[in-house]
Amino acid sequence: MSALQIIALVVCGAVTLVAIALFARVIRHFLSVFRLGQPDATRTGDKGTRTMTLLREFLGHTRMSRLPVVAVAHWFTMISFGVLFLTLVNAFGQLVEPDFALPLIGHFFPYEWITEFFAWTGLVGIVALIAIRQKNHPRSAAGEGGRRSRFFGSNFWQAYYVEATILGVTICIISLRALEYALGQATGDEHATALHYPLTAWLGAGFGGSVSTLETVIVVVAAVKILISFAWMITISLTPTMGVAWHRFLAFFNIFFKRHADGRTSLGELQPLMVGGAPVDFENIEELDEDAALGVGKVEDFTWKGLLDFSTCTECGRCQSQCPAWNTEKPLSPKMLIMTLRDHAQAKSPWLLASESEREGLGDEAKALSEVPLIGDTGYSITDPLAAYNPHGPDAVIDQDVLWSCTTCGACVEQCPVDIEHVDAIVDMRRYQNLIESAFPNELGGLFKNLENKGNPWGMAARARLDWAKDLPFPVKILGQDVDSADDVDYLFWVGCAGAYEDRAKKTTRAVAELLDQAGVSFAILGDGESCTGDSARRAGNEFLFQMLAQQNVETLNEVGATKIVVTCAHCFNTIKNEYPQLGGKYEVVHHTQLLNRLVREKKLVPVARPAGGPGASPKSSLKNVASTAETVTYHDPCYLGRHNGVYAPPRELIGALPGVELKEMERTKEKSFCCGAGGARMWMEEKLGTRINTNRTEEAIATGAERIAIGCPFCRVMLSDGLTAAQSEGKAEEVEVVDVAQMLLAAVKRPGPEAPAEAEASEPTPDPEPAPVA
Repeated sequence: MSALQIIALVVCGAVTLVAIALFARVIRHFLSVFRLGQPDATRTGDKGTRTMTLLREFLGHTRMSRLPVVAVAHWFTMISFGVLFLTLVNAFGQLVEPDFALPLIGHFFPYEWITEFFAWTGLVGIVALIAIRQKNHPRSAAGEGGRRSRFFGSNFWQAYYVEATILGVTICIISLRALEYALGQATGDEHATALHYPLTAWLGAGFGGSVSTLETVIVVVAAVKILISFAWMITISLTPTMGVAWHRFLAFFNIFFKRHADGRTSLGELQPLMVGGAPVDFENIEELDEDAALGVGKVEDFTWKGLLDFSTCTECGRCQSQCPAWNTEKPLSPKMLIMTLRDHAQAKSPWLLASESEREGLGDEAKALSEVPLIGDTGYSITDPLAAYNPHGPDAVIDQDVLWSCTTCGACVEQCPVDIEHVDAIVDMRRYQNLIESAFPNELGGLFKNLENKGNPWGMAARARLDWAKDLPFPVKILGQDVDSADDVDYLFWVGCAGAYEDRAKKTTRAVAELLDQAGVSFAILGDGESCTGDSARRAGNEFLFQMLAQQNVETLNEVGATKIVVTCAHCFNTIKNEYPQLGGKYEVVHHTQLLNRLVREKKLVPVARPAGGPGASPKSSLKNVASTAETVTYHDPCYLGRHNGVYAPPRELIGALPGVELKEMERTKEKSFCCGAGGARMWMEEKLGTRINTNRTEEAIATGAERIAIGCPFCRVMLSDGLTAAQSEGKAEEVEVVDVAQMLLAAVKRPGPEAPAEAEASEPTPDPEPAPVA
């Protein structure tokens, strides 16, 4: 061996040993940190299904498909990382013998084809990803200091280092293959043909020089490849917060341990309040230790899966780009929230992992960090969003405005390619603030009081729950009065608080009742026996108030024998369908758009076109005839109907069944739909930071040119109506209106008789009054 080969072997061997030792150490560190989290036994069942989910998401890149170009480039880059590992082994052999080839497969041409194919596609893929990062760099984003870039707040040096590593390794592999071909040609090797070098022979043909020169260059390039690879391993081993690198290892586990084994997105129901891995309710709360944390007040209060979530974040910013709070200049960035929790967990871990005696030697700084509250006042200002995140304190890790800006719309969770569960983390922190610290926005105090004392957010009397049914042309049956059991009717109609009390939502309630009656579907309501489902209380963090309301409702529903329930509120739909089973209430729950769409398909409801200006048509200055010809409609997806429950088609099919009505989709629709701003108890809080979410969404709807904004949730109706009122005051949308899909269907189905045009006019929706305060 030459001196060069000896030096290369010594240097590469030493670096490799150091890298492996450091990598083993950091793996042990990760496991120790994850063990600091609270237990969660729900993540390990049904391993076969979980394995299939992992393979599907990994090989199919199903979570990456929202950005197709990125998905393709990332897929080839990712696969090349695994497929090309043996080229690293081969490089060690080339330090000793430049013409070295792996035994058995080294000259097996299918293996060589695969190697060269993924070397080139890995190179092209990483170049594409580099270009995409630069195109979307914050310096290229218009306005607000680059805030519109999904990479705003990401660690760029880490991303650049990872990209440079992959670029360097793929270039080395291609160069080595070309040099091997050139050396084989020079020595007369029978394998030096296009069959064995299908994509590099052309490059190798251009390499000249003697055999010794080619051998020297191979040794140098092989050493460079090895050093690049293991320098990367050393770097990430010394930087456990380097999510852009660590996600390629941790993502497999994060996907495997996601909430649903079958791969469903971790949305819909919230996880129960847990202490020590067991759910907490009124029955066992007295058994808890005095210092038991209700929710998350310290980073170690998160479950081990939560800590794994934080370390898996790759800082791609997809969640940030979709977040309604971030897009309206509020401090909440789901990405930076997760990054900060990750950095804080790693910074605090030496203290948490140390014994009492060891902690004395860690110094005052470590002790001070251990006492920093998770939520508080960081000194954030709207002109400096990064100030809302400080993993090292001293006043708080996360600003309180970050926590309370979330609408729990689920866009972050739906977008995340590695299945991080942001909403669960936010709600768990809200639970601690609520139940332990009693620290929540002032407006929520009134909400909680109304829910506790009156059973509805408005604080109105229970007897008023039936006011919506006055003057209907048929009697509405009440369970316990007109009907003994829910078995005697087809559906229990859950009216909901908004549907009973809010003037605009009452129109939807009446429309659904009329449509069910016309279709011959029998239904009954609970009347004053109904109470708020508790959705807002739970998402605001007041878990015990939710449990009180939910248990009361579950007992009532079970007493009347409810099995099939139809609801008009997306939040009620999600809560009864997905969360009441946690309390013993399992029902078949359908949203009114689903049921009405089924009735239309079954011809029990038949929409009929009515000419504009004909019987029942309204003057242009008032609400237009819903079924008039050439009407354009845009549909807003409620977050808790769409993203949380995957109901996208039924409302659109209903609109498509209306003769003469054209659906115009907004740019952000279905999975990417933009929130109205009401979820996560934000309906009851003032929006003091940035611009209004509902205004942002309403302007997008107006931009479609549609004459009508169709909705399927009373919360959305309130928010979009308010946004429309603001737009109309500025003269932006004088003839646009917000209406529920059920009202549109009723107007198309209900044909006035020749003697009753006035009745038909009255049956149509009337212009919404000035929005009343909702809190």
